Amino acid sequence: MNKIYKNADEAVADIKDGAVLMLGGFGLCGIPENCIAALVKSGPKNLTCISNNAGVDDFGIGLLLQQKQLKKMIASYVGENAEFERQLLSGELEVELIPQGTLATRCMASGYGMPAIYTPAGVGTEVAVGKESRIFNDKEYLLEYAFDADFAIVKAWRGDADGNLVYKDTARNFNPLMAMAGKITIAEVEELVPSGEIDPNQVHTPGIYVHRIFQGKNYEKRIEQLTLTK
Repeated sequence: MNKIYKNADEAVADIKDGAVLMLGGFGLCGIPENCIAALVKSGPKNLTCISNNAGVDDFGIGLLLQQKQLKKMIASYVGENAEFERQLLSGELEVELIPQGTLATRCMASGYGMPAIYTPAGVGTEVAVGKESRIFNDKEYLLEYAFDADFAIVKAWRGDADGNLVYKDTARNFNPLMAMAGKITIAEVEELVPSGEIDPNQVHTPGIYVHRIFQGKNYEKRIEQLTLTK
């Protein structure tokens, strides 16, 4: 099975209107920049996006918001994006806010083939409205379902022709969990090497989870909130 694709345009070409996408990253760290740009270019609409956050107005998932390509955003933090706020308040965008640990664990459950998890996060808050709960050892837990994503799109530092991935430092974040969870996983990497070049002990995501891989280019690697000493 040849997993290598020429570029982002080719890798996301079959993502159509109404697809459910997982997008790796945390803030602007470790986001699949090339794939997001390719989706803006190809223009699918009514997408559901599962991500830790919504990027910023002019970068990351914010670019998809600008083009009105998202129907629903499932995230745990969205505070850096004015266009997101505008679409939410105007009713243009459906939003599901999830505790960050629950978001991560629902991704993990998808990858492990588990239909649901129980978590104490959100008990007694608006998060719990309409959800089933159970008592375990005198403590209440909410039932949360695993995600069902058509595509998981992740960014890694290095990858090989078999799809094995290595993430660098904090860019690891949500990427390994999401890479396990999509029906089709697309990985963009900064460095694509032949099979056997990566030490198996260094692999973070085994290639069995990855269906498409390509070497990205022109990474901006922006800092979301730049703070410098005087």
